[in-house]
Amino acid sequence: MKNARLPLSKAAQRFNELKAGAIAEWQDMLESSKPRILIGTGTCGLAAGAAQVLEAIQSELAQNSVDADIINVGCIGLCYAEPLIEIVTPGSAGIFYNNLTPALAADVIRDYMVNGNPRADLAMGSRALDSAGVPPLFDLPVLKLQVRNALRYCGSIDPENIYHYIANGGYSALARVLSGIGPLEVLDEVKKSSLRGRGGGGYPTGAKWASCRNAPAPDGVRYTICNADEGDPGAYMDRGLLEGNPHSVIEGMIIGAYAIGSYDGYIYIRHEYPLATRILRVALDQARECGLLGRDILGSGFDFDLHISQGGGAFVCGESTALMASLEGRIGEPREKHIHTSVSGVYGRPSNLNNVETWANVPLIINNGADWFRRIGTEKSKGTKIFSLVGKVNNTGLVEVPMGITLRQVIFDIGGGIPDGKAFKAVQTGGPSGGCIPESLLDIPVDFDELARVGSMMGSGGMIVMDEGTCMVDVARYFIKFLTEESCGKCVPCREGLDRMLDILDDIAGGKAGTGDIELLEEISEVVKDTSLCALGGTAANPVLSTIRYFRDEYEAHILDRRCPAGVCKALITFKIDPEKCTGCMVCARECPQDAVTGSKKEPHVINEDRCIRCGLCRDLCRFDAVTVS
Repeated sequence: MKNARLPLSKAAQRFNELKAGAIAEWQDMLESSKPRILIGTGTCGLAAGAAQVLEAIQSELAQNSVDADIINVGCIGLCYAEPLIEIVTPGSAGIFYNNLTPALAADVIRDYMVNGNPRADLAMGSRALDSAGVPPLFDLPVLKLQVRNALRYCGSIDPENIYHYIANGGYSALARVLSGIGPLEVLDEVKKSSLRGRGGGGYPTGAKWASCRNAPAPDGVRYTICNADEGDPGAYMDRGLLEGNPHSVIEGMIIGAYAIGSYDGYIYIRHEYPLATRILRVALDQARECGLLGRDILGSGFDFDLHISQGGGAFVCGESTALMASLEGRIGEPREKHIHTSVSGVYGRPSNLNNVETWANVPLIINNGADWFRRIGTEKSKGTKIFSLVGKVNNTGLVEVPMGITLRQVIFDIGGGIPDGKAFKAVQTGGPSGGCIPESLLDIPVDFDELARVGSMMGSGGMIVMDEGTCMVDVARYFIKFLTEESCGKCVPCREGLDRMLDILDDIAGGKAGTGDIELLEEISEVVKDTSLCALGGTAANPVLSTIRYFRDEYEAHILDRRCPAGVCKALITFKIDPEKCTGCMVCARECPQDAVTGSKKEPHVINEDRCIRCGLCRDLCRFDAVTVS
């Protein structure tokens, strides 16, 4: 009988046997006389050149006849430091080396593993104190304020080896549940934890699970679904988790399915995530082989299996009803939610949808208890949140912080501030449907309610930092253009309203707007916000309304003065060369695609404004800051 609870010993015994094998393999690796090299080969590492660094490491090891274990790991979150490796020699703590080139990597391998010199001058940090004079990595400002719960094993285990996860406590929460905790007890613990959905809406997870469990299902079919359709520009939290520790998500989903009474589930993942999808397939296969997924999990009588469904890259499929329509093979467009998907979702069955990060928190809550989870965070926003910190900030990457930390701490303490000594201007949270928050509000706590109060949102966790060179009108125009292209067009307010909003923003950026256009933009934004069918339209106005609210002077400068203060909008700027600074090096003249720069060698140059297309290449190339924008 499904869900039959057997004596404590049976499921526990099966898991303990599995865990014993995993720990033995893990201990053999830790106690081996061979050194280990962990290399970040997630998407960010590969994009930075990790594959070439790996080749150089393998070549150097072979040339010097050094036998070492090479372990591919996910991103530790320090994307700005990739390619990143950790070297662990017998009897010593691991030492991290960052921003490696193939040549540097070969030097480190030769000096450390052949000549015994750990190259502290090239090291970023170590796993422990007094490790070859290298300071602890987790004492660095970028990591010191973080609380790594969901990301705890990313960067330290092989995501394609289930034993690495199990040896470090993985699947122990599932074993506890199946050994003697009833579905309602699991549900109550998740409710008590106050876990809110990390996908954007922040809906209480336990309440959603209860709604799905209590919904009528005449044929007994309920679906458990993971939303990994991460479509926000600049956001990659889900990808980082799936590439670094997919089993935490799978374990969370099995526990959730047990609580809900579900025997079948889906992971809906973006087609643009090939590496995450491949790693996820390996993880699912390994979980089945170990008896942790499929029929009669751990001999408990509970059946549950998972399938991968790849989306086509439609942003609107982040909305629950659109996602479920896509799962069924139909066009991914939303429907009215007179009946919620927890009651009638995939194929008309009760369907519970949570995102990647939400599922990854579930095993932690079961193992450590709801009270442990509630100790972190604010009154109404408990636990930690992963953000992808990107844009004009020094330390880009994935950060996991306690709810209630301030934006200033995230951007300046963890993120290291703004590059090149430029001034901070704004931060956008919540993806294209989020708002832009100015410097005056940097000390607000980061949680669901405070971000909403100032006109933004938590969203799935994108955090884009902007400096003084960012035009806020151009930012609003970028995101409205994105949303216009991603709108399914089913409802009139979103389809027509976003088009009209984009027209007005184009006019403002193009120097064609008139008085009253800001007010018209606000009016249309409110209508789209209040009358759209789904959350895409309902939140689409946030970037516009927030930039008008906090940066209205920039809009007025574009309209009244025909001037872009940030020097971004091409129709409103002019490039000139300062003759006092120009050395006549000829670089800008050679590279100008329009031959708009003229002048003799070692003599000041000039720009022909009639030919100039305002691409900014001359300014980017000038080493003497001679090109100005007005």
